[in-house]
Amino acid sequence: MSDAVVIGAGLGGLCVGAHLKKADFNDFVILEKATRVGGTWRENTYPGCACDVPVALYQFSFAKTLKWSHLFPRAAEVQQYTEDLADQFGLRPHLKVGTGGRSATWDEARSVWKVTDAQGGTYESKALVVALGQLNRPQLPAIAGRESFAGPAFHSAQWNHSVDLTGKRVGIIGSAASAVQIIPEVAKIAGHLTVYQRTANWLLPRLDRPITENERRVLASVPEVGSAEREHLYLLFDAVFYQAFGFTEAGRAHFTEQAINLLNTQVSDPELRRKLTPNYPIGCKRILFADDYYPALMRDNVTLETTAIDRIVPEGIVTKEGVTHQHDVLVYATGFETTGWHLSVDISGRGGIKLADAWKDGAKAYLGLTVANFPNMFLIYGPNTNLGHNSITFMIERQTEYIIQCLKAMEARKFAAIEVTESAQKRFNSQIQDRLAKMTWADPGCSSWYKTNDGLNTQNWSGDTREYREATREVQWQDYTVR
Repeated sequence: MSDAVVIGAGLGGLCVGAHLKKADFNDFVILEKATRVGGTWRENTYPGCACDVPVALYQFSFAKTLKWSHLFPRAAEVQQYTEDLADQFGLRPHLKVGTGGRSATWDEARSVWKVTDAQGGTYESKALVVALGQLNRPQLPAIAGRESFAGPAFHSAQWNHSVDLTGKRVGIIGSAASAVQIIPEVAKIAGHLTVYQRTANWLLPRLDRPITENERRVLASVPEVGSAEREHLYLLFDAVFYQAFGFTEAGRAHFTEQAINLLNTQVSDPELRRKLTPNYPIGCKRILFADDYYPALMRDNVTLETTAIDRIVPEGIVTKEGVTHQHDVLVYATGFETTGWHLSVDISGRGGIKLADAWKDGAKAYLGLTVANFPNMFLIYGPNTNLGHNSITFMIERQTEYIIQCLKAMEARKFAAIEVTESAQKRFNSQIQDRLAKMTWADPGCSSWYKTNDGLNTQNWSGDTREYREATREVQWQDYTVR
């Protein structure tokens, strides 16, 4: 019986693997459905794909590198970083790629997890770590006639690189995080690009630039400089939380002014500015960072269409006004399925309860890490651990450290199983939802991928990341049943 089965080899799964090795838990396997590591950075290869968090914050604190070309890392660079992590921490022998987890069942009598992979292979382990992430299930819009389009059509997370967009009439449906990176690149080569915007987004300047060779030399010779920069950025980004999301009038006014100044500076057409000005408070949807999105919309070969789409026809898109826009290619930059938490693994806990059933009214966990009725199961990037203001890698590191704490205690104290109590989970979720109800995300006039149709925010952490660090610093054993 192994120490753990980790499902998923993105940044979360690799972080867990590295910490397992450092803690001398050497009997574990990482299951990955794809043929290589990387997670979201393996899947997203669209033009312009990059991280919207500065690399000083995004790379793990225990695995810093200078292999970055810009302040905000390009997708291919982060993908290479994940490959390097697998090599640096000796994870290749533990990786089983090309076959993800299919099912996991808790054996109460023996206190073990029985895991089956997609090829029928079986594993038994003391612990199950689910590191499947949140943004990995592409969502296509429910538009009538979608299947009738005669040309190539694909989701941004499933980019078809065999399709040459040069000189083509391209329609991009969506204008959020992926779209603001794709659109400037496609606009450079398309014959004409039409952007279909349902809701305007608040944009702040990214202020990206190349990292110079001189900067690399300084960081290599004086590592303290990089550490100081990371700490400065960390505190700066964490301070954004209460300013942008906590209904602090002065803080929100400051960021609103920044966003409006960027819009006014980069868009000279008053009608286009009107279309691009959101009608909801900044922060209730994901704030976007871009330097070149607005200039792309000002190009002669780009049109911003804000009339709702009625249907898709073989030749293109028909809007509610009855206008047909002819396209050679359609791109769906329409995000991901999030709030349903439809994991790719069928997980059954104590008494045979299905995780999907436990979460049918909204995903709930304790600290986003453990779930009542699912002993010895841990989540990476679980419910209510998403951020809108800092780096998710910080959260992943804290979660991993918490998991290692639990596994060490189980080994030292001879615990067969640990399970968060239902009362502790209920108390935690009541507290977090009470706090979230006071945040900008709860604005009733603002829908987002953070909330279910019933308004339950199953995604976001309700404080700054320092609070999460304190909450996960030590395991509160009174919140667990041990046996």
